[in-house]
Amino acid sequence: MMSTYVELIRMRFLTMLAYRVNYYSGILIYTLNIGVYYFTWQAIYGGQGTLAGFTADQMTTYIAVSWMARAFYFNNLDREIAGEIRDGSVAIQFIRPYNYIVVKMMQGLGEGCFRLLLFMTPGLVIACLLFPVKLPHDPKLWATFAWMLFMSFLINSQINIITGLSAFFIENNEGMMRMKRVVVDLFSGVIVPISFFPGWLKGLNEWLPFQAITYLPSSVFTGRVPNGDILGVMAVQVVWLVILTLPIIVLWRSARHRLFVQGG
Repeated sequence: MMSTYVELIRMRFLTMLAYRVNYYSGILIYTLNIGVYYFTWQAIYGGQGTLAGFTADQMTTYIAVSWMARAFYFNNLDREIAGEIRDGSVAIQFIRPYNYIVVKMMQGLGEGCFRLLLFMTPGLVIACLLFPVKLPHDPKLWATFAWMLFMSFLINSQINIITGLSAFFIENNEGMMRMKRVVVDLFSGVIVPISFFPGWLKGLNEWLPFQAITYLPSSVFTGRVPNGDILGVMAVQVVWLVILTLPIIVLWRSARHRLFVQGG
């Protein structure tokens, strides 16, 4: 069974190779985004040493790392699942000898591996050449960030799967998918670091999973999290990974029953 899932990762990776030109243009778009945010924040700082706990150098690195991390963990699993539900092809998944949700995660991971090698890595290199990005030299910090980035992928994919499965119960979840994308980008800290949020919104965000996708990994990578607190930050990701697994199980089981009733 494991070999089957590995093959799914490989197949999705090879499929993405057929559309690699889109990702080359994506590198340009992401680099432009980093440039716009870099010059915007430079104007906001205006020579000030620190804002909301960020130095100007940390902010530059945070912007580059956050956008390039998004290049890795981003996927369209929600749209894929919703499309398969709408056209009825999901029905065949109920009789196949594998778990549909795990299959989707493996396909997303295959896309993520492609994005890591041909999107995120070259994009980060270009960003470092164009902007004063200061990457850490500690290999342990790189290893920690790599693990947290993988967890970011899992958590973001879980949110996408939950959104996609909602198509079983909502006639058209297109609006929900669009709203989800905006909410994730905003509350994960890609657009604005969470430390700049007003106090009440920052407190609310601590009870939501979005900070575990971008803000926490990027904060660790930029040195804003003391070494003694890194394990606690990593634990937050693990907790949300477990919590988000529960609604997926409930939705999938409910969907199986609902599909049976509709067929009857």
